[in-house]
Order: sequence, then structure tokens, then C-alpha cells
Amino acid sequence: MTEQTGTIPAADGTPLAFRRLAGRGPGVVFLGGFRSDMTGSKAEFLAQRCAAGGRAFLRFDYSGHGASGGRFEDGTITRWAADAEAALTALTDGPQLLVGSSMGGWIALLLALRHPARVAGLVGIAPAPDFTEELMWAAFPDSVRQRIMVEGAWARPSEYGDPVPITRALIEDGRRHLLLGGPIALDVPVRLLHGQGDPDVPWQHSLRLAAALTGQDVQVHLVKDGDHRLSTPRDLALLGGTLDALLGDALLRQDGA
Repeated sequence: MTEQTGTIPAADGTPLAFRRLAGRGPGVVFLGGFRSDMTGSKAEFLAQRCAAGGRAFLRFDYSGHGASGGRFEDGTITRWAADAEAALTALTDGPQLLVGSSMGGWIALLLALRHPARVAGLVGIAPAPDFTEELMWAAFPDSVRQRIMVEGAWARPSEYGDPVPITRALIEDGRRHLLLGGPIALDVPVRLLHGQGDPDVPWQHSLRLAAALTGQDVQVHLVKDGDHRLSTPRDLALLGGTLDALLGDALLRQDGA
């Protein structure tokens, strides 16, 4: 089965690149992380698994990421969530199972809250809701905070490549979308996979998210030696098994509806 490739316009006309597999539903939508793209190991694994099972699958790049247009430093949670909403609306039909990695977990939650009828379930891989505030701003020393506020941006060193621009707009906009300060009114099956060796998003973040979700069908799977990416063969096998179980449950719910 061959993936369709192309672009759709974001709200401001920026081209958003996507790859899509036709197939049966519920479909699977992969939402990547901060500064990552749709060609990573987890996205490739999901594409191959969905192709083998004849299941619809969508992956895409946010603006400023990967093959999409725009500048990364112009991005905010509002903008990237709108990109995801555009992809969900234009490129999928019916209920979807959202798989969000790191920042993609936050975006997936925002999508599910806005479009509950379109979401059959959610898988978070080291999900990072509220990361701009809790994992960035709260951890920055005063000198970095002042630089961001005065100069508008700071280049944060990254072990994954070039320094990452952290902008004042990203931090301030993130505060409009914080979720962990109260209940998250979402009643769909949720599975959270998190490595206890994750240096970027503490595994306790998933426990907090699980506690905040109001739905009862929520499970957290901790991988003792897992890192942030959770992309080893064993980690991918866990992701595949989790996905298969959720999709099976979703089909049973549809049959019983």
C-alpha cells in the first residue's frame, strides 16, 4: 500500500506536508513532538503497521517542521494545534485514534477536547502537556527568563542537534492552553507510555495527566529503562500492541453502538 503525499494550507496559507494511507477505520493519526517531523522511527513504524493491517493512517508536519513551510521560531501551541486541526479536518473521515509523542501528546489532548466525536482513543508517548510552562519556564534561571522577555528569544542547547529557539511568544501563548491545573474533561480510552529514564519529560508527568483526566479508561505503562524517544524495537512493539488493543476495543464499541 502506497502513501499519498501532498500539502494542505494552514490557516495563513502555509503549506503543511502530509503522508496518508487509505484504509479502514478507525484511522490512526500521528502527532509528532517539538522540533521533530513525520519521518521519525515511531511515525515510520506506525505507517508500516497500518499499511500491513489495511488501516487508514495520517502523519504530517506542523508549520516550521520537516517538509512543511514556515519558520520554526514563528510557531506556538496555538499555531501547531491549528495545524493539527486542519489536518484532522481535511485529511481524515470518521473517528480517529490519536497518537501523540511528547508535545504531540499535548496537541492530541487539545484536539480531543475540541473534537470529541472524532476521537476514538488516545495514545500518549512521553506526553508533555504544559511543557512550555512546567518543563521550560519553571526550570529556566532568571538570566534566561530575562533574555527571553527582553530579546524575544533564547537559543536553547539541544543534545538532538542545533540549538532550539525558545521564544517569548511560545512561552506566553502556551499559558493559554495549560491543562494540568484542573480536571481534563475527556472520556475516551487513553494509554500513556513513558520511560522512567526520560531526561526531558519526567515520568511523573504522565501520572499527573492520568489523574487529571476525568474518564475512567486510562492506563499508564512505565518502561523502567526507557528514554524520551521510546523507539527501540521493544518500545515499538509495546506501542504496536497498545495500538492494536485500543483499535480492537474501538471496533467493539462501534459494533455495539
